[in-house]
This record gives sequence, structure tokens and C-alpha cells, in this order.
Amino acid sequence: MERSHYWLAVLIIALVSGCATSPTGRSQLMLISPETAISESEKAYIHTVSTLGQENKLVSDPAINQRVQVITGRLVNVAIQRYPRTRNWKWSVAVIDDAETVNAWAMAGGRMAVYTGLLEQLKLTDAELAQIMGHEIAHALANHTAEQMSVALATQLGVTAVGIATEASDKTLTVGAIAAQLAVQLPNSRTAEAEADRIGIELAARAGYDPQAAVTLWQKMAKAGGDGPPQFLSTHPAPGNRQATLAALVPKMRQLRPATLGPVAPVTLAR
Repeated sequence: MERSHYWLAVLIIALVSGCATSPTGRSQLMLISPETAISESEKAYIHTVSTLGQENKLVSDPAINQRVQVITGRLVNVAIQRYPRTRNWKWSVAVIDDAETVNAWAMAGGRMAVYTGLLEQLKLTDAELAQIMGHEIAHALANHTAEQMSVALATQLGVTAVGIATEASDKTLTVGAIAAQLAVQLPNSRTAEAEADRIGIELAARAGYDPQAAVTLWQKMAKAGGDGPPQFLSTHPAPGNRQATLAALVPKMRQLRPATLGPVAPVTLAR
């Protein structure tokens, strides 16, 4: 069979069978299974963290690390309660020492990272940081890595990129791991962003954080970046009326908020 016909057949079969439903009820294209995305993301994450460690780019300040770890742990506790399938995920977070980068990301399976530039440039409150990490956890819960890898495969946009990356990258990374790595570097869809906003603000509220922080966070984000937008917005494009949408959710989210901050689930700090 000719190569083009082979891929056409693969895509037709996959398009017929490769559908899933997100936590908000949205239909998703899933040519890459969530399990595969988690496995490949683990390889990419370990490689990334190892490289950052060798370059002394992982934060050593215990106060910063503990702050991120505790806030993330509260959110993970809620995530596990509401999505029991995530109980055995290897939840982890890397705090990257890069004051110039205003960004955070998550891979499939609960592998996350946040840059010090996000904390320092935006002067985040704990509640605002909870919104960021809740948003990232939401990407993992909604299988957005697998979805993004699937869309890239379906459109063949990712095939060339992965091929080029394979030629130039460390050979210890598989093509799948490179694809998982690319998934956090390429822009999410606005639909996925809106979904992560909706899930993330609820996670933060149920963990005990003021949902109004979702609004103030994006007010700060809009002002940040100087001559250009923060890097966060290059991979997390803002849905239209983001602040207004989040503000409309605040009253409902406040009803879900407990009187005290919630318990902290174990989250491994990448070192």
C-alpha cells in the first residue's frame, strides 16, 4: 500500500473509533490514547527535569518550593476526590528558576512545571497561584495532551515537527515522548483553554481558595509582558471574554468553597 493511502486508512479508522468525552461533556478526538500520552509524557518529563537539573535551573529555595508544593497538593487532593482514576498518577511539579519566563505547563498524568518569572513578575497571591496550577491540572484531567497529540497526528502537522525533532534531539527520547513535549510547547485550542478555566476555578474553590482570584490573575496577566504578551499566552491563548466568563462563575464557585483550606495530597517536587 502506498504511504499516503496507508495513512489515509489509519486516519479514517481512527476518526471513526478515536473519540472520547471530556469532563465537561465535550467530544474529543483521541487518536492517541490517554494511557499512551501519560507513558510518553513521563519519558519527556524525566528528560526535561534531568536537563534542567544539570543546568542548575531547578529552584533550591525551600520556601518557594514548599509554597508551590502545598498549593498544588491541595488542588491535587480535590482532583483525586473528583476523578478517582488519577489516584495512581505520579503527581509532580518542577519549579524552574527562570525569572524572565512567565509560564506554567502540565503534561498528561499530572506532570507539571511553573517558572519563577510567573511568581515574581505577576506577584501572585496564593489564591492566584492556585488558579494557575488548577488550570494546569485541568489540562491533565481533561486529557488535553492526548487530544493535542491526536489533532497534530490527524492533520499531519506534528509528523514533520516530530521528524525534525527526532533528527536533532537526544536519541534517548522516543518519537512519542517528543510529541508529548511538543504538546506543551504548542498553543492549546481556545476550546481547551475555556475548559481548563472552568475546571481549574472549581478545583481551586473546592480546595479553599477565593475564586475571585481567577479574575485578578487575568487582570495581572493582561498588564504583564511589556512589549509583548507573557509566554503563558503563547501556549494558553485567551478565549474571548475570559475575565467576564470567569467573573460570572465566581458566585457559584464561592458556594463550593469550604470554610478552611483543604488537605494537601502528596506531590513530588522535581529535583
